[in-house]
Parts: sequence; structure tokens; C-alpha cells
Amino acid sequence: VQFRRDLLVAIRARTETANPIAFFVLALSLFVFAVGTDSETLPRVAPGVVWVVALFAAMLSTENLFQRDHDDGSLELMLLDSRPLFLGVLGKLLAHWSVSGLPVAILSPLAAVFINAPFEIIAILVGTLLLGTPVLTLIGGIGAALTAGLGRGGLLLAVLVMPLYIPVLIFGSGACYRVLDGATATGPVLWLIALLAGSITLAPFAIGAALRGSQEY
Repeated sequence: VQFRRDLLVAIRARTETANPIAFFVLALSLFVFAVGTDSETLPRVAPGVVWVVALFAAMLSTENLFQRDHDDGSLELMLLDSRPLFLGVLGKLLAHWSVSGLPVAILSPLAAVFINAPFEIIAILVGTLLLGTPVLTLIGGIGAALTAGLGRGGLLLAVLVMPLYIPVLIFGSGACYRVLDGATATGPVLWLIALLAGSITLAPFAIGAALRGSQEY
């Protein structure tokens, strides 16, 4: 129920939904314009660039994850609901990822071709983004819950979540570079799976506690 409601709300709020996708496309375009498509460096740095831009797009999209619910009172209703808060939070995060992280992963093959990335890394790039962007959403949700009610809490959110984003960035881009170097990407991919499993297990509870705290104070 929470997933369906938040998915419909996100789809109707077209501007907020389009912002991270537009940022992803524009940031990659600016990078290409700055470096040039003929640069020998571009194919080598392409996986890292896509991952960094995807990370910042995820951070941009999570800034107001709970702000609207806080302002209109629906957050308080969710906290008072008889259903487990864990499920409500997880449904909201899944809906948010469906309109932010998932489109970025779907667009990543086109983005990779656009920035002249080697074709052999496209599959692993998409795979790591499908594993990594949910982790970014879950971690970002913790920061968004802690800053709910603060209004413009974007800078504080960045300070809170950036250190936790770094392992996802390292393993996501690292898997791509291992394939680019002709090695196996099993290690980084397994780490991403472990991070995803841990985040799904722990983040909703942390978010629930943070939301309860934000309502009390």
C-alpha cells in the first residue's frame, strides 16, 4: 500500500522525479564537453565518472524524501499506523528508487556509449548500478530521516551520508575497472550484494527510529 501510494505521488511530482535524471544527463554531458570525445583518457575514466554522477544524482533525489510527508502530516500518520513501520519505510524507499535509481541504471548503457566507454564494461556497469543504487537510496534515507523537518537540509545530508556512500562507489566502479583490465569482478560484486543485504536489513529500522525522533523533537 505504501509503495503504491508513494509511487503514484512520485510520478505525479514530475519535476522532483525528473531532477536526478536531468542532473545525471547534464553532468555527463558537461564532462564530455570539458574533456572531449577524442580524448584517450575518456574511455578509461568513463566508469568512474558514471558512478560519481549517479552517486550525486542519488543524493540530490533523497534530500526531500520525507520532507513532504513531514509538512503535510502524513509522516505522523505513518508512524501511528498499526502496520509495522519497517514495511512502510521499505515501501517508500522502493517507490523512491523506482523513479530515481532505476531510471539511472536503465539510462547507463546510453550514457556509457555517449561518453565513449568500452563496450565490454556496459553489462557490469548496469549490473553494479542495479545493485548499488538501492544501497545509495537506503543510506540516503537515513540521512533524509535525520534531517526531516529542517527545511533545507541538503548540506547536512551530504555530510551525513557521503562517508557511507564511498564504499558503494569503490566497489561499483572497481568492478567495472576489473572487467576493463581483463580480471574477474566477482569480489566487488559480492561486496555490493553484501552491502545491499545489510542495508535492506538495517536501514529501515534506523530510518524508523530517526523519524520517530524527528517527530518527538
